[in-house]
Amino acid sequence: MSDPTRTARRTVLAAGAATLAGGALAACGGDSEPKPVSEPGSAAAPSAAASAPAGAVKALAKATEVPVGGGKVLKDEKLVITQPTAGEYRCFSAVCTHSGCLVNKVADGTIDCPCHDSKFKDTDGAVTKGPATHSLTEKKITVAADGNISLA
Repeated sequence: MSDPTRTARRTVLAAGAATLAGGALAACGGDSEPKPVSEPGSAAAPSAAASAPAGAVKALAKATEVPVGGGKVLKDEKLVITQPTAGEYRCFSAVCTHSGCLVNKVADGTIDCPCHDSKFKDTDGAVTKGPATHSLTEKKITVAADGNISLA
């Protein structure tokens, strides 16, 4: 024979557990929940494709802004674009692999970090002078006929 008080207590506990589990699943996020602004595809932050005309690509820089034998640091994008030889454009992460500082210039064939004087080749991002031990990450870019440089 079962005790009615125990049965009622079990029912209440089971219902409470089910409610908590449902709340936890909802908190983990479903397709109906908006994503944080920082997440791609979030309802709060329209994607570049949604805010730009179809087929439009955001230009990072104009080719004329990147000197031969030099480069341009794009602080907001955390990228550096170089032009080691005329018409050859390369793009790398501007975040130094040593301590995370942003590189600040391109000169004499190197991309230079001001924090600890690490230097990287402007042609492939390889370390030429430490303390950094890892190359800068290369990014694929395209140069359009109108001279706009954008991520590929």
